[in-house]
Amino acid sequence: MSLQDQIVDYKAGFVKKAPANVQELMKLATKNLAESGMVDKAPKVAEQLPTFSLPNQNGVTVNLSDLLAKGPVVVTFYRGGWCPYCNLELKAYQDQLANITAENATLVAITPELPDASLSTTEKNALKFEVLSDVNSQYAKSLGIVFSLPEELRSIYLSFGIEVEKHNGAGQFDLPLAATFVIAQDGTIATAFVDADYTARQEPSAVVTALKNLK
Repeated sequence: MSLQDQIVDYKAGFVKKAPANVQELMKLATKNLAESGMVDKAPKVAEQLPTFSLPNQNGVTVNLSDLLAKGPVVVTFYRGGWCPYCNLELKAYQDQLANITAENATLVAITPELPDASLSTTEKNALKFEVLSDVNSQYAKSLGIVFSLPEELRSIYLSFGIEVEKHNGAGQFDLPLAATFVIAQDGTIATAFVDADYTARQEPSAVVTALKNLK
């Protein structure tokens, strides 16, 4: 089953059980974010992706320049291990990891989660690629793809058992847009997927195709 099919299935279940007023508030937040113009300002194809130096789930610093020295790089951003759509995405990328590495490429996921939380996410999803902690969303902010979770949604998330601060740190409600970039070895962006809809994700098989097209 494709990632998109899994997302459709999950959304259908959510619609059946979530209160209508909650669904409307979440839709409104997504609409406001889409109308903010943030997506239009995100990094674009043919631009250079700014470099990063971030700790992985084991506390080891990972540099984009070092990764590019080995080949192309796939960079995907996720909100946190508490996000069901993010977990579906991460598992789907794990399923495609062999095809990604077959193209001599490296896959990394970047999250505002603290290292301990990202380690838990890695273990829960049995991920074999590196998950990097962008503490306080500093790197994502430099790309212009960060928004703050609206106040009206924070209490809703808590009612779902989601404690964002427990994952990101006290007072930290900044989250990245759904975003995935395929970076050619020269550091330029070959493909860019950025969406204001937190349920939207790029299909990992499309990333593999993009990597094949780099040759």
